Amino acid sequence: MDFSLTEEQELLLASIRELITTEFPEEYWRTHDETSTYPREFMKALAENGISMLGVPEEFGGIPADYVTQMLALMEVAKCGAPAFLLTNGQCIHSMLRFGSPEQLKKTAESTAATGDPAYSLALTEPGAGSDSNATATTFTRRDGKIYLNGQKTFITGAAEYPYMLVIARDPEQQDPKKAFSLFWVDAKKPGIKVNPLHKIGWHLVSTCEVYLDNVEVEESDMVGEEGKGFLNVMYNFEMERLINAARCTGFAECAFEDAARYANQRIAFGQPIGFNQMIQEKLALMAVKCKNMRNMVLQTAWQADRKESLRVTSSLAKLYCARTALEVIDDAIQIMGGLGYTNDARVSRLWRDVRCERIGGGTDEIMIYIAGRQILKAYRE
Repeated sequence: MDFSLTEEQELLLASIRELITTEFPEEYWRTHDETSTYPREFMKALAENGISMLGVPEEFGGIPADYVTQMLALMEVAKCGAPAFLLTNGQCIHSMLRFGSPEQLKKTAESTAATGDPAYSLALTEPGAGSDSNATATTFTRRDGKIYLNGQKTFITGAAEYPYMLVIARDPEQQDPKKAFSLFWVDAKKPGIKVNPLHKIGWHLVSTCEVYLDNVEVEESDMVGEEGKGFLNVMYNFEMERLINAARCTGFAECAFEDAARYANQRIAFGQPIGFNQMIQEKLALMAVKCKNMRNMVLQTAWQADRKESLRVTSSLAKLYCARTALEVIDDAIQIMGGLGYTNDARVSRLWRDVRCERIGGGTDEIMIYIAGRQILKAYRE
């Protein structure tokens, strides 16, 4: 594996840095974070500059890019302090290329091209079905040539902003749980849908909602993938989602690390920069090691994705390590910056609030250990 940057990758990352530093400074993010405002200008700018079009098929105006390049771009966005958790466009395309219809793929790409927004939110989690997906209670039933969805979803990111939802529902007549779940492409403005935003400690720049589905009517053509394969397709989606989670955690950690290192050179205490103190140097040295480990883990997993290898274990391990470790790095950055780090004047406080979610969303730490641990034991048992 050689992760030396190509000339094209260097130009891409430079363009990301220039766009964010010149047009979207920290004051922009602080204001949007404080007012819980979705940054539509930013999302549109990413599309116009081709950044959120990476991996979108050329016939839809996209830019061909391997997963290594896509993760490099995502890490750079986060490293610049921008909310990379908004960039799930690549994940949406990845899933539709695998199990969506041509029309669903087209809608996904066109949505990204038009607004820069991800095409759909993932309406999977329910009040009684988080990590335990088999407990999903939302149902789909057929009547008079139509399909009707009924149930409640919760913690659905982007439900108030994105034009569509990808809803998983259960066939109440199917007794085999392995064949009971199907996915549906749902217009978020359909009659019978009610969305209630939740209040959170982080991720203020995008909604997280309760979604109520009351006899929401969809067509047979709105089914995504084969009937009864919804759970398997969601598991496939999670493999890429966890790699994306790990990538943005890495970028956020690098952002906090650099802010802390600069501050350690500038802050004077007892007549000299605090960076002259060995305890601060130790923190920075260990933060640097952690950042390098995270980046290498992300790039290796992305390389495996490009080789079409299974990411079941590696993406789980990457998410587990990067989510935990990024939080450690950002926490150390806050400690180095002291009282300033705990205020909204320093972006490390926002990064800490946002990254804390990464240990929950997309699969908790405990589920990552469960997935990887079983496969590790199996490999050595055989």
